[in-house]
Amino acid sequence: MPLPILFALVVLGIAGVIALVHLSGVSRPKTFDTEDDARAAWAREFPDLPAGTVTLTAKRAAALVMTDDGPGLVWPMGADSTARLLRGARAKALPTGLDLRLPDSSAPRLRLILTPQEARAWARVIEGGDR
Repeated sequence: MPLPILFALVVLGIAGVIALVHLSGVSRPKTFDTEDDARAAWAREFPDLPAGTVTLTAKRAAALVMTDDGPGLVWPMGADSTARLLRGARAKALPTGLDLRLPDSSAPRLRLILTPQEARAWARVIEGGDR
């Protein structure tokens, strides 16, 4: 088989797989349908630290979780989710959301897309103003 034809088949095959994955909805960002979904995601990461109040973002893309050890955050990563306690975190409200600096080398900085009201409220909680 001539190389240009083989190259075209490989490129079209890869493009076809990408199109099928995208059209099937698998590439859609994960969201939390309910507070219970976020609570379950928290429990997978911190089974010994139960979640109290859970507050979802307006777009349901992350959740602020209140625990006995302070606030925590659950957010999607690919098809799964991850969670972190926010002890020692610095939060800065931005017009487009919240900029978080975490004392954690695995996730040192996060930017959450929030409404301006959510960003201010979450920043107060994370910085320790509303416990």
